[in-house]
Amino acid sequence: MSLRTQLIRSAVGLAIAATAGAPAFAGDVSVGGGLRTSFSSTDADFFDGEEIDSASSSDFAVNSARLYISGHAAENIGFMFNTEYNSDDEEIRVIDAVAQFSFAGGKHNVWVGRFLPPSDRANLYGPYYASNWAVYQDGVQDGYPFETEGRDDGLAYWGQYDKVKVSVGAFDVSNLTTGDSDVLLAGRVQVDFWDAEDGYYLNGTYYGEKDLLAFGIAAQSADAGEAYSLDFLLEKKLGNSGVITVESEVAVYDGLGGYPSPVDDLAYEKTDGWYLLGAYLFPGSDKGKFQVLAKYGQANYDYGFADVDQDTLEVDLNYIIKSFNARISLYYLDKSFDPDVGTDSQTVGLGLQIQM
Repeated sequence: MSLRTQLIRSAVGLAIAATAGAPAFAGDVSVGGGLRTSFSSTDADFFDGEEIDSASSSDFAVNSARLYISGHAAENIGFMFNTEYNSDDEEIRVIDAVAQFSFAGGKHNVWVGRFLPPSDRANLYGPYYASNWAVYQDGVQDGYPFETEGRDDGLAYWGQYDKVKVSVGAFDVSNLTTGDSDVLLAGRVQVDFWDAEDGYYLNGTYYGEKDLLAFGIAAQSADAGEAYSLDFLLEKKLGNSGVITVESEVAVYDGLGGYPSPVDDLAYEKTDGWYLLGAYLFPGSDKGKFQVLAKYGQANYDYGFADVDQDTLEVDLNYIIKSFNARISLYYLDKSFDPDVGTDSQTVGLGLQIQM
């Protein structure tokens, strides 16, 4: 069966499910979709064990395609079901399958199923709600362990206390830890000093809809080790209707999570790093706005016998047609390793994101 046929059948099935729910809450069911597709050209230098070699490639890619469905089974019982197609393995998988229980007008919430556990802001916004195009390339953000697309199976409580958000949970990370237990404990606390961010999942930007000054701290622990991070987001709409955004994170993955090793067949003991992102959204019209963005990050991989450093630079020129629903990104990504044991690369690409 072709991928196109699978997607069409999935969409039809979800639409039928959405319209066949309990009559009292049928109006609360929504179905949507998302697409990220790009063209990129990459020049890479890599160490083949004896010397530095070079290679070039140019590719069209469907980076991601998603189907979304959500709704309510009862007044305080909701659900979310999302799928993901990823061009890396050309598989369609379930990324979110969550029963959602809400109490006290949304102040207290319990989620059960597969979803993003308490972690860093970058994991909680994902590629579709990030400011930059080339997400998760720096060895820093979203390094927490996961089953699929940042998600784990488990249970969590999260509470919205005005401008303070707290979340804690327990998750199954089978085959992802090396200790005696597969249970991972996760927690996050976030404080918003200006406007409050509603909901559990977050954004990397609000394109001027909110003035934000937010700090978040997250930690996860299992028998194999621990991981923790501190993230920051400042966003301010200026008098000329332009918007400045500053985002940063510091993360440590000590025996838990982290990124794939840049050295074949060797595992690192610990990784840590930081990144800083700055962006400016120019005033525009209903037809769209231009945004310039730069992001720099450093990561260190500790192998016990040696350290490897990674530097990552990304520069974007974005055209924001309708927030996260329609945007175009012209981007440049430079990744380098010291010493030369990884793959140094420079990529220029053009990406398109559509959601409905």
